[in-house]
Amino acid sequence: MAKLLLFMTLVSLLPLLGSSFSTESPTDRRILVLLDDFGIKSSHSIFFKTLQTRGFELDFKLADDPKLTLQRYGQYLYDGLILFSPTIERFGGTLDLATVLDFVDSGRDLIVAADASASDLIRDIATECGVEFDEDPAAVVIDHTSYAVSEIEGDHTLIASDDFIQSDAILGSKIIETPVLFQGVGHTLNPANSLVLKVLSASPSAYSANLKSKLSTPPSLTGSAISLVSVVQARNNARILISGSLALFSNRFFRSGVQKAGSSIKFEKSGNEQFVTELSKWMFHERGHLKAVNIRHQKVGETGEPAIYRINDDLEYSVEIYEWSGSSWEPYMANDVQVQFYMMSPYVLKTLSTDGKGRYFTSFKVPDVYGVFQFKVEYQRLGYTSLSLSKQIPVRPFRHNEYDRFITTAFPYYGASFSTMAGFFIFSIVYLYNK
Repeated sequence: MAKLLLFMTLVSLLPLLGSSFSTESPTDRRILVLLDDFGIKSSHSIFFKTLQTRGFELDFKLADDPKLTLQRYGQYLYDGLILFSPTIERFGGTLDLATVLDFVDSGRDLIVAADASASDLIRDIATECGVEFDEDPAAVVIDHTSYAVSEIEGDHTLIASDDFIQSDAILGSKIIETPVLFQGVGHTLNPANSLVLKVLSASPSAYSANLKSKLSTPPSLTGSAISLVSVVQARNNARILISGSLALFSNRFFRSGVQKAGSSIKFEKSGNEQFVTELSKWMFHERGHLKAVNIRHQKVGETGEPAIYRINDDLEYSVEIYEWSGSSWEPYMANDVQVQFYMMSPYVLKTLSTDGKGRYFTSFKVPDVYGVFQFKVEYQRLGYTSLSLSKQIPVRPFRHNEYDRFITTAFPYYGASFSTMAGFFIFSIVYLYNK
């Protein structure tokens, strides 16, 4: 009976494991959505609907569900985690701060949405990811210049921001022309963490403060240093999104019209839906995900890959790079992919040419230095997964029978040697036979 129960459990897990993240189909995945209450599922239904229509399978659970788990039998059940539970003080089940960080360390993706009531747990997760919310737990972002005109909001906490990151990979090629509505807490980036990027920034006139208390000292967060939405792409290519506003993803903000203070232009619909949709495409690897295949090198004029090169050999190097489009792999187009021929330091650095079909190639002469070299491609570009490729190959000197029999540049020395021998012979004859 116990064996039958174990067999049935493993069979029930097969669909979960079969739909997990795959390098061949990066967007075929399951996402766990943790909520403060199930009312968020309705109030943010447009955002969830866009994910489901793009093929994602969402599993909604309360953040304090006692049965919460991310793993079973050593296998992750999900490939993405959305935390729409800003007030949660402690997760249910086996989930905690360390578990969430391990989830990201395994190469999986995370979205964290906070607001003015963000708990210490949510703040700790954000801090571990490289962003720090205002120390005052009641502080919110206020802007008396770039606020959204509203008949209801009079404290200028409803902000209309259009300071986006300039990256087609992250926000798509279509320009977001309408301001994005934001209401929540601001954060700053950890200067020691070079992996964190601002996606949506506050205006120079913004500041973070507690509305319920008077300002006795200058605010700790001011101006464009305040990030409203930030992203992280870890070294293992896991992606993290930190938003200081849960309402940013809400149906109300998606459908609201927006008019920025000081502007006579009123938009019928905010830019929230376009902004969040495009950003989620990047977040879940529907854009900006690269792979490299068919790494080859050989001597010029040959097809086989040698086990060793000789100094001064002419060689060719090629690699194919593709980008995931959301449904298929397309040739990646760029002019800044470089290869290094490396031993302790690069002896050769070449920019690869491309045929427009995903193949990058170049040719060069092996340096006049023998040892163990590597072909290295270290490609890092804003918004794209990094590529780190290396292939090791030894380089030998000339064998004794491979050197030229006579070296042209040595002819003067050859002449000097023979002239010396001839002179000595003539001197000997003269000396011996001259009386």
